[in-house]
Amino acid sequence: MIDIHSHILPGIDDGAKTEADSLAMAKEAVKQGITAIIATPHHRNGKYDNTRDEIVTYTDILNKLFVKEDVPLTVLPGQETRLHGEMVEELKEGIMQPLNDTKYVFVEFPSQNVPRYAKQMLFDIQVAGYTPIIVHPERNHELLEHPDKLYELVKDGALTQVTAGSVTGKFGKKIQKFSNQIIEANLTHFIASDAHNTKSRRFFMEEALDELSETYGSDLLYLFLENSELIIDNQNVHRIEPERVRRKKFFGLF
Repeated sequence: MIDIHSHILPGIDDGAKTEADSLAMAKEAVKQGITAIIATPHHRNGKYDNTRDEIVTYTDILNKLFVKEDVPLTVLPGQETRLHGEMVEELKEGIMQPLNDTKYVFVEFPSQNVPRYAKQMLFDIQVAGYTPIIVHPERNHELLEHPDKLYELVKDGALTQVTAGSVTGKFGKKIQKFSNQIIEANLTHFIASDAHNTKSRRFFMEEALDELSETYGSDLLYLFLENSELIIDNQNVHRIEPERVRRKKFFGLF
């Protein structure tokens, strides 16, 4: 299994603090059935700036540590970049780190809103030859309240990734419900851990995949798993025609 979103690199953002923390995360990942993990430290989120060169360096150090400690986990370079106006320029200049040096790039929105220029920026990223993946849209307040905005972004070519902990209810019932609505409407294409540690922000991948299989069947489960593999090989991922989220009516009201 490939986990495409993690904060396993030590000491560079709000994820693992030390190499010992990274090692503990790696051992838990292996127990979950993960064989390769993309390290996606925060970039341009107002607190952390982690450039491509730094990420590649830290990834190499961590891979050597895991070999030394006999932990069968491969770390690949990536980045979780907050939406900003210079994304295309940073991609061209080699500041942003695509996922495993592919055409896929993570795009993070602020937790409360979707910036007005988001649609144009996601379009510009695609024109530049990359495919944007919106991370954890289920945890964005504006998208939760106005899911049609997510539909429009996906319809226009963006991909999305939901968090395993959201599917299992670790972020609350409301986010769990919205995660399922996104899945049912074909508005997401990946599930990943977004793991930060082995306590409060663990992997939850095994639990989430079991829940997905039980609720939606093995076909969707395998689609998500295969899409993560296709990413690291820089292949086109599977997409199903997106639909609008359907809000259930109660007593004639939404």
